[in-house]
Amino acid sequence: MDLTFCEPQRTPSSRSNAWYETGVVGLGRMGRIVVDRVVEGGHDVVAFDVDETAVADASDAGATPADSLSELVEQLGAQKRIWLMVPAGDAVDAALTELEPHLDSEDIVIDGGNSHFEASLRRERETDAAYLDCGTSGGPAGAEHGFSLMIGGPEWAYETCSPVFDAVATGPDGHGRMGPAGSGHYVKMVHNGVEYALMQAYGEGFDLLANGRYDLDLEQVARTWNNGAVIRSWLLELCEEAFREEGSNLGTVADYVAGGSTGTWTVEEALTQEVPVPLIYAALAERFGSRSDRFSRRLANRLRYGFGRHEVARTE
Repeated sequence: MDLTFCEPQRTPSSRSNAWYETGVVGLGRMGRIVVDRVVEGGHDVVAFDVDETAVADASDAGATPADSLSELVEQLGAQKRIWLMVPAGDAVDAALTELEPHLDSEDIVIDGGNSHFEASLRRERETDAAYLDCGTSGGPAGAEHGFSLMIGGPEWAYETCSPVFDAVATGPDGHGRMGPAGSGHYVKMVHNGVEYALMQAYGEGFDLLANGRYDLDLEQVARTWNNGAVIRSWLLELCEEAFREEGSNLGTVADYVAGGSTGTWTVEEALTQEVPVPLIYAALAERFGSRSDRFSRRLANRLRYGFGRHEVARTE
């Protein structure tokens, strides 16, 4: 298709200010944010999801709707840039299988899900199109601020899509090419392992404060720490939010922490590479052991809602 210049609404990357048309497959929480930010960035989007209501909503937001993957491909023209935001696993393979007859070496597929890096390596080998594995961090807050994008794959494909990455990320500094295929999801895997350990550290600290010798307002503690203290962070802001909304005793938040796959992958890779990761391992073990009432796990449960709007398991 013709790459016609169009002034984007956000400041474009210094690498390029070209206008692009991008297909987005999967319009859940994260996929819809991708659509909105790409449209707001001055680029055209063709959107598809098995949920017709999600497609209609994306159309209302400025995307061109597609009733099927084949229709999405037809509307993209000769040079296809397709961003998959479907659940990791079989859904990615199913989408790639359906897309494969329509793609060639000049096309680009971006896998924005939480895929295992070895699955990304396999998909890169099996896909005729250039395959970019794109680790995505930021959760629903990315709708306002943009995501952090960790991308692996061919450099030419990354550079081609950089204007769109600028729009979806926090800007040019919010994304980077980590290396060849698999490296984007590899970096995201380790990111999640670090996230586990940070959540565990905050949880244990507040566990001691909650059960220590003083009757403390934990919202106030979190707010004070988050203003100039060495350990200030977004996760600590989410601790403050949790205590403000649930109370210092976390109310009915259950001692149960979901998730664990990416942390498991991180620990498995660390064992393979013989790199010690005791904090990440301990945090993973705490998740798997969340059967007795532990304050630290209850806080981690609530923090997952804060950054990803994951459902909060409750005791009542």
